[in-house]
Amino acid sequence: MEHMIFSAGFADALLLGLSVASTWLIAALGLTIVYGTIGVINMAHGEFIMLGAYATYVLESKLHVPFLLCLPLSFLIVAVIGLLIERLLIRYLYDRPLDTLLATWGVSIVLIQAVRLIFGSDPLYLSVPNALNQNWQLGFFSISVFRVFILAVTLAVSAAVWLFMQRTRFGMQIRAVTQNRAMAASFGINQKRVYAGAFALGSGLAGLAGCMFGVLNIVLPNMGSGYVVQAFLVVVSGGGSLVGSVISGGAVGELQSIFSYFADDTLALCIIFTLIVIFLRFRPQGLIAPSASRR
Repeated sequence: MEHMIFSAGFADALLLGLSVASTWLIAALGLTIVYGTIGVINMAHGEFIMLGAYATYVLESKLHVPFLLCLPLSFLIVAVIGLLIERLLIRYLYDRPLDTLLATWGVSIVLIQAVRLIFGSDPLYLSVPNALNQNWQLGFFSISVFRVFILAVTLAVSAAVWLFMQRTRFGMQIRAVTQNRAMAASFGINQKRVYAGAFALGSGLAGLAGCMFGVLNIVLPNMGSGYVVQAFLVVVSGGGSLVGSVISGGAVGELQSIFSYFADDTLALCIIFTLIVIFLRFRPQGLIAPSASRR
C-alpha cells in the first residue's frame, strides 16, 4: 500500500512537472525571440507578463469578455504596447547592451508604478469557465483541467511560433537577421522593421503568458519579477534558441517538481539554480546554441 501511495504521489509530481514546464516555457518563448533576434536582454519582460494579466482583468471584469477570447486579445494588447516601447525607446539603443539593459529596467519600474497608480496595490483575481476549474480523477491521479489546458496552449503556441519562424516570409527574415545582419541587409531586408516585429511578437507572447499566470496566482503590480527570473534561466540554459528553450523548459520544470516532491519548493529552486550554474560552467553556450554568430 505504501509503495502504491508513493508511486501515485511521484506520478502526480511528474504530471505537475509538465504544467510547471509549460509555465516556464511560455514565459521564455517571447524572451527567446527578443534575445535571439535582437540581442536585447529585456528586463521589462516580466512586466509585459504582468500587463497581460491586468489586460485580462480589464477585459473580464469591465468588458465581460469570455476568458478564452482574452487569450488572443491579451497577446494583441501587450504586443502593441511592446511595439510602442520599441519605436519610442529601444530602437535607439541597439548594439549597446548595457544601455538596453538599463533602459528596459527603467521601463519595468515605470510600468509597475503606472499599474499601481491605475489599479492600486490590492490583489486582483481572474476567473475561468467552470469547465476549466475542475479536476479529472484518473485512478490515483487528480489532474487539474486548467493545468492540462495550459499544457495544450503551450504546445499549440510553441508549434505556431515554430511554423511562423520556418514557413512565413517575415519569420525567415527574422532568422536571416539573426544569422547574419550584414548579409540580410544586402538582400534588402529592413532590419528596423524586423526588430520591431520581433519585439512586438515577444511582448505579445509575454502578455499571453500573463493571461494564464494570472489565473494560477493573484494579480499584482510586481507579479512579473518572479517569472522573468525563471524565463531567463530557461533561455540561458537552452542556449537562446527556440528548440533549446523547449528542451530546457521541460527539463527544468520536471526537475523542480521532482525535487519539490522530496523536499519543498524553496529547496527545489535552490537545487535547480545550483545545477544550472554548474551546467553553464561546463557548457556556457547552453544546450543548443545558435549556429551562426551575430555580426
